[in-house]
Amino acid sequence: LRLRAESVALAESLTGGALCARLVDVAGASDVVRGAVVAYAADLKHTLLGVDRALLADRGTVDPDVAEAMATGVRERTGATYGVATTGVAGPGPSEGKPAGTVYVAVAGPRGTRSRGLRLDGGRGTVRAGSVQGALDLLADALEARHELA
Repeated sequence: LRLRAESVALAESLTGGALCARLVDVAGASDVVRGAVVAYAADLKHTLLGVDRALLADRGTVDPDVAEAMATGVRERTGATYGVATTGVAGPGPSEGKPAGTVYVAVAGPRGTRSRGLRLDGGRGTVRAGSVQGALDLLADALEARHELA
């Protein structure tokens, strides 16, 4: 990101800021990290990130289209090159009729938006850590795809 003068912003739900924390552990992160929004509540996903109310009412917060809307919203609101989002069920029990370990990560960038579903096993901490890694992997894939075209 630094070499390309690009930036990233995060929209986090179940990861609760852990994704941003992981990025800012790297020296010089302030050159590329624009900011982060932690929005657990559905109404905040709408007001802070612009996720459509009807989508949230119809599908709930744990959904690939919601993850994509979160990523797009944080990208637009912060002026970042890339927006990355996490939403899901960390556990220990189910939420919104979905089992613990159901996670969606998304990246919105210059070449469009895409999401990836994850099914993670383990306790709450393990699911959250796997979600962070899944989001970083998806961002790396997006960056690599852009590099191949450059």
